[in-house]
Order: sequence, then structure tokens, then C-alpha cells
Amino acid sequence: MSENVQGAQAPEKTGAVQELVEIVKTIVYALIIALFLRILFFQPFTIPSASMEPNLYEGDYIIVSKFSYGYSRHSIPFSPPLFEGRIMDKPAKRGDVAVFKLPSDGHTDYVKRIIGVPGDRVQMKDGLLYVNDELVQRDMLSPVKTQTPYGAVEVARYQETLKDGRKFVTQDQGTDGQLDNTELFVVPEGFYFAMGDNRDNSLDSRVPAAIGGVGFIPADHLVGKAQIILLSWKPEASIFKPWTWVIDARPSRFFKILK
Repeated sequence: MSENVQGAQAPEKTGAVQELVEIVKTIVYALIIALFLRILFFQPFTIPSASMEPNLYEGDYIIVSKFSYGYSRHSIPFSPPLFEGRIMDKPAKRGDVAVFKLPSDGHTDYVKRIIGVPGDRVQMKDGLLYVNDELVQRDMLSPVKTQTPYGAVEVARYQETLKDGRKFVTQDQGTDGQLDNTELFVVPEGFYFAMGDNRDNSLDSRVPAAIGGVGFIPADHLVGKAQIILLSWKPEASIFKPWTWVIDARPSRFFKILK
């Protein structure tokens, strides 16, 4: 009798083991596919600061296309030194919102707007942007209120138009800030010059890497081009407070295409 009972249970145990193996295999395959997509095609990033306001806000969850610029070792998680330069290289364009590795450490992810490409001359004069000795056209928009360490303040907004016709909105608190008058930057071959859209609140290529800024960005440090805001939450939202997933969501920013 006991042998018959054990004989009847054996297939059930075997079936359970097989089911567990299939579940594990499915998880492994899913992780491999996700890693493949993350390395070759798309990668998500969360915006941690206000340096790209009014176009990117702290708490925005963006998707970056890696194929836009080709691939370097920084396209791979942890930036392993597998090869030098870029494969299938495609140059970034002025006006692109790009994610790149901070040149001074090669690991920290930054997001800024490409303003200067190799050979360009870039300078700020009294808060106005000049590229190749020509003033970048800007038209005043309605001001907005934004939060600062000193409370809510009203800031000016402008629509800037590059020579090729690309338009984007910037934010400015005045014309006499530390970053409103700079030296003339000549972008070296193989490098880019990037700035935050929040012009008076951005550590970018206007600030040398030696004093905590970005400096010129090597082409192989580009990770990809920011394409879309997938989701967005206010900074007060917390993964450990599920109710904030709803009350602190910013649905008006969901699925917003970046310009």
C-alpha cells in the first residue's frame, strides 16, 4: 500500500520541480532580454535636480535612446573598459537633450542640452547666448514661479531658437549671475559643450571640471538622447508611501515628448 502511495506522489513532485524550473528559466530569459534592450536600445533615468527646468523637473522619469549616438563603453552598465571610442558613431546635434557620464569621474549620469558641437565657439554675455559669434534668438514668454532654497520666486522664461530652427524654452533669474558672463569656449574636436535649460541653476560646461563643473564632454561619454518623459512624480513621492504614488503624480507630464 505504502509503495503505491509513494508511486502516486512521485509524478506530482516531479511536476512541481519542472514548473519551478520553467519559472526560473522564464525569469532568467526576461532579465537577459531586458539587459539586452537596456544596453542596445533604451535606458530609463530619473531626473534628480532642477537644472533642466522648465523642460525636465525633479522626479521626471525619462527614456533615453542609446542608438541615437552609437555605442561606447559607457553604453554598458558600469562602463567596463571593453573598447575605446564609439561604434556606429552618430554625432549629437545642437539642441539635443543628452545623457552623458560626468567627464571627471566617468560614472555619474548627467543630463543637459547640447549647445556646442566640435569647432563651435560658445559664450555667455549678460545672460545672452552666443554660438559662433552670433546671438541666439530668444523671445520672452510668460514668467513662472519656481521653488528655490529661499522659497518660491518668479523667474523669466524664454524661447530660444538655434540657427537650424530648433526651439526650446529656457529659464532665467537675471543677467548678472555667475554664469551669465563667461569666457569664450572653443569646443575641441571629439568633444561637446552642454548647458542646463535652467540657466542660473546648472553646473554644466560653463564650469570647469577642476572646480566641480562639467567642462567639455568627450564624445565617448555620451550615453544617449533623451526622447520622452514616461512618468513623473513630485519630489515628495516615496516608494515606501504608496498613497504618494497617486497624490504626488504629475499626469500632465506623462508621455511627454522632449524637444
